[in-house]
Amino acid sequence: MKDTFFFVKLLFMEIKKASVLGFCFGVRRAVEIAEQALENTDNKKVYSLGPLIHNETVLKKLNSKGLEILDENKINDIEEKSVVIIRAHGVSPEVINKLRSKDCTVIDATCPRVKASQKMVQQYTSNNDYVILTGDRNHGEVIGIAGYAGKNFIQIQDKSEAEKIQIENSEKININLLSQTTYSMTEFEQIRNIITAKFKNVNVMNTICPATKERQDALLDLCNEVDGIIVIGGKNSANTKRLYQRAMENCRKAVHIESAEEIPKDFYLLRKVGITAGASTPDEIIDDVCKSLLNLS
Repeated sequence: MKDTFFFVKLLFMEIKKASVLGFCFGVRRAVEIAEQALENTDNKKVYSLGPLIHNETVLKKLNSKGLEILDENKINDIEEKSVVIIRAHGVSPEVINKLRSKDCTVIDATCPRVKASQKMVQQYTSNNDYVILTGDRNHGEVIGIAGYAGKNFIQIQDKSEAEKIQIENSEKININLLSQTTYSMTEFEQIRNIITAKFKNVNVMNTICPATKERQDALLDLCNEVDGIIVIGGKNSANTKRLYQRAMENCRKAVHIESAEEIPKDFYLLRKVGITAGASTPDEIIDDVCKSLLNLS
C-alpha cells in the first residue's frame, strides 16, 4: 500500500521552482572566500565575525572545516594573529580597526553592493549632505553601514518613521535616500513617495540588490501557478522572511522552512507545490526539499 501511495504521488504531484531562487552573488562569494581561507591558512584560528551568512546548514558545514563564529562583543578576547573573515553583511570601520589592533589578518567578504552603500554614506555625510537609510535597525548590514556615517544620518525602518522625519533648513540641504540591500521594494517605494513629498532636494539611490527584487517578482509569478508555496531559508534571514511574507499575502498556503525535515505533512498532499528560497540557501538544501516532496530521498 505504501509503495502504491508513492507511485500515485510521483504521478500527480508537480513541483515548480521559482525562476530565481537560492544563493545570490554576494553570499556565494562570501562562502567561497571562507572555504579558500580554510584551505590556505596554516596553524591559525579562522573566524567569521558573526555568522558569515544566515543559513545554519552552511554554517555547520563550514564549522566542520574549522571556521568559528566570533561574537563582535568578544573581539578583545581573540588570539592575536588570527584570521577573521568579515561577513557578507559587512561591519563598521571601528570593528575592523579593533581587529587590526590585535594583529589579525582581516579578509573582507562584504558583499560588493553593501560595500558600495558604505562608501556612499561615508561620502555624502562627509560633504554635510543628509542620508536617510531605510532598513531593519538591528540587521548587521544596517549597523555596519551606519558606522560609516557622519552626523547627518537618519535610519528608519518603515513609512511611519519616514512621516516623522524633520530636517531643519531642508531646502538648503541635499538629502540622499538609500536602502538596505534586502529591503522590500514595495516598502521602499512607499517611503520614497513620503520623503520626496516632504523635502525638495532628494536624491533617491535604489540600493536594493536586483537579486532581492528578482526573487520577489519570481515568487509572485509562481503564486498564481501552485496550491502552496514552500519558502526555504534561515529563520534569521531578512530576505527570506520577506519572501515568506509575500507568499502568505499572495498564496492561500505558505510555509517557511530551513530544511526538508520541516515540511508540513499537508504539503505532501498538494497537487502543485511552489518552491522558492532566500539568498543564503544553497542548492543542495533546495534539492533535498524537492526530493522529499517526491519521496525520492
